[in-house]
Amino acid sequence: MPEATEPRHNPRKVREGMVVSTKMDKTVVVAVVDRVRHRRYGKTLQRTRRLYAHDEVNDAREGDRVRLQETRPMSRQKRWRVIEVLERAK
Repeated sequence: MPEATEPRHNPRKVREGMVVSTKMDKTVVVAVVDRVRHRRYGKTLQRTRRLYAHDEVNDAREGDRVRLQETRPMSRQKRWRVIEVLERAK
């Protein structure tokens, strides 16, 4: 039985992105941009994923940069939660 003081073997994923929608209650939509290299041509491409994240206190606003952490499924699409607002929208 592993003890509670041991580090997690599979830590939760953490992503950073830009809030693109706050129209739902306690939920934000965050655009996360990943830069990947094309397998054949080597060109760098931007891949954008829109993640639904839980925002318990409705703190994030559109245009904010936020940090997300993977969590248990909270609804059909929500599998992330906002852990901090990195930068406020100007």
